[in-house]
Amino acid sequence: MTKIKVGDTVRVMTGSTEKGKGKEGKVTKIDHKNGKVLVEGVNMIKRHSKPSAQNQTGGIVEKEAPIDISNVMYVHKGKPTRIGFKEVDGKKVRFAKSTGDVID
Repeated sequence: MTKIKVGDTVRVMTGSTEKGKGKEGKVTKIDHKNGKVLVEGVNMIKRHSKPSAQNQTGGIVEKEAPIDISNVMYVHKGKPTRIGFKEVDGKKVRFAKSTGDVID
């Protein structure tokens, strides 16, 4: 189980600046099997596509490429923080380790 969920705001901590080091975005998809995440507007790549029924014109399409989940950190109150788990009222919840605030 990963500590990051779809919809979380994360910051890219490692990698080249072209791939998005220092950029922030929302997680749109998680690949648990390979440990990768898709972050909105980060690690953009260009793909050449032929004209098809969905894309009538074809051409060059820009889209996000996956990043390793270990290279991103959850952003809480504008700062990247680690995430931990604790039990509150009999429920397992995530909390920000820097502040101790419950995330969800």
